[in-house]
Amino acid sequence: MKKLTVFWLFAWGVMGASGLQARTPSAVVTPDATQQSTSNAERARINAERLKLETGFGAEDAACHKKFLVNNCLDEVKVRRREALADLRRQEISLNAQERHLKGAEQIRKTEEKSSPQRQQEAADRRSEALTEFQGRQERAKQKNEDRVTTDADAKSNTEAAASRVKGSQDKAAARAGKQSASAEEVKKFNERVVKAKERQARHDRDQLSQTKPASKSLPVPE
Repeated sequence: MKKLTVFWLFAWGVMGASGLQARTPSAVVTPDATQQSTSNAERARINAERLKLETGFGAEDAACHKKFLVNNCLDEVKVRRREALADLRRQEISLNAQERHLKGAEQIRKTEEKSSPQRQQEAADRRSEALTEFQGRQERAKQKNEDRVTTDADAKSNTEAAASRVKGSQDKAAARAGKQSASAEEVKKFNERVVKAKERQARHDRDQLSQTKPASKSLPVPE
């Protein structure tokens, strides 16, 4: 996201400088070596980032095939790949538009060199109007992108909050289940101790009974 912001700041700076030049008939917007070099560097960055993303998502696809829910994993990777590549595509489209604008301005400059002062003024007015319209489109696109980022952030925050609540509920349920399991285990152990105690008492009673001698019979009473 920082790279996208830097790009917009660069584009806005270029358009601002162009706007200052368009205020006079003789001023022109020229895509000089610095602008072209910056544009090339930005395009190289976009291509490198796209290659990096494709490589990373390719590795994730391969990892998905080792999981149990393969399709669910692949679908999730596909959504994130589409969003990431769409963002790079938006940057690329904006860069293309900027380059077309600079090339168009250069063509106008070449035409003005062969035109009368009146035609130069008319061309300068047209260029100024085109630049104003271009800046308006860029500003609207920038605002739309910022709104999308804010919406995505809010959605992510809501999703994380919901996931946190679900996890909290699951943890509480697991804790209750653990307590119930522990309680059931204690009851089971207590019952086993009672049974063993009864068995020991029964053995003890049998042993006592077997050790007790039978009482001697009394002598008959004489008549």
